[in-house]
Amino acid sequence: MHPIIECAADLSAVVKQVSGVEPSFMSTSEKEAALVALAAARSELDALFVRVLASADDIAVAHGLRDAAAWLAVETRATHREARRDLALGRGLEAHPAVDHDLAAGRVRTEQARVVVEAVDALPATVSIETRADAEHALLDLARQHDARDLRQIGKRILDVVAPEIGESHEAAVLAAEESRADAAVELTLIDDGEGRCHGRFIVPSHVGAMLKRHLLALANPARHAEDELRDVSGELKPLRRRLGEAFIEYVERYPTDRAPQTAGVNATVMVTLTLDQLLAEHATALLDDGTRMSAGQARRLACEAGIVPVVLGTQSQPLDLGRAARLFTKAQRLALGLRDGGCTARGCETSASGCHAHHDDPWSRGGLTDLTNGRLLCPRHHRLAHDSRYAMTVHADNKVTFARRT
Repeated sequence: MHPIIECAADLSAVVKQVSGVEPSFMSTSEKEAALVALAAARSELDALFVRVLASADDIAVAHGLRDAAAWLAVETRATHREARRDLALGRGLEAHPAVDHDLAAGRVRTEQARVVVEAVDALPATVSIETRADAEHALLDLARQHDARDLRQIGKRILDVVAPEIGESHEAAVLAAEESRADAAVELTLIDDGEGRCHGRFIVPSHVGAMLKRHLLALANPARHAEDELRDVSGELKPLRRRLGEAFIEYVERYPTDRAPQTAGVNATVMVTLTLDQLLAEHATALLDDGTRMSAGQARRLACEAGIVPVVLGTQSQPLDLGRAARLFTKAQRLALGLRDGGCTARGCETSASGCHAHHDDPWSRGGLTDLTNGRLLCPRHHRLAHDSRYAMTVHADNKVTFARRT
């Protein structure tokens, strides 16, 4: 039997010997030692695995396939992407014996080896063999202190370490190429599923994604929300992805209309059409300008805070109100409301002023003025209740409000 096949059999037998051992009974120091040793052993095994895979072109020929990765994916139920990444690493290690040596010795992790190979191969063709070798050794040394993610960023600037005279120009060229590819790949797709939900995906340059994420994380900051806002209907804490989704809604709904882009001289604003009776009714629907519908309560809430202009029709279907310019409270008014109210004016709510919306007591959509006497601070949750026809809001003498579900 071939030594590599014997090795695989021996490894399987040794692992089976300890498969029934319960690691929970290990001491902390034993677990630490075991995890480090197993990580190194995994690297050693990966090095052997990809080396065998890279030499298996004859398997592809025997089965009439493009490469051995295609055969391996079928035989082992691995994904084609995973198998091809392993094949690429195996072939890369053939050209990078120093990386192969460190991986086989368990000194670097598999993903680190992959990064080093890719970084050295990405160096310009004008870089000498000696400089390439220096870059490879430098990255392997840095792998002792950095994980694969950090190593990938370091790899883009490795010439600054081993060849400073050409490093800066190379980095500029790499970044320019990355930015050019990112700009060419920008896209956004939005699909309404007809059930009140919109799905989408987008591709933007990394810096734009970082900016958007930073904005949404700020809006999703738990410090801006009351405890019950951070929990779902079952009482469990909402996962970050849910809170980021809610933050994205707030981000869009509260975008300043005076800064909205214009088309033919008109701000890009959604128009909602509803009759005066519908606007005043507890149970009604409104028509958006794209043909979809929403509840009148939702329309009233958006008219108060978001980029929505209600088109209120009279009995002859004539527009009665196309909105007023001073729909949103100014920054000075918000500061004044913060000083006066201190935070959410719903009784028992402790949301600070910075986490609140400015609400019109006499709704803006019904002719209410945007002034201090008609304004109050409400947290996002209580602001939704204020525009929910299922709840009645009562203003008390101390300017606090309470909500009660209508019967």
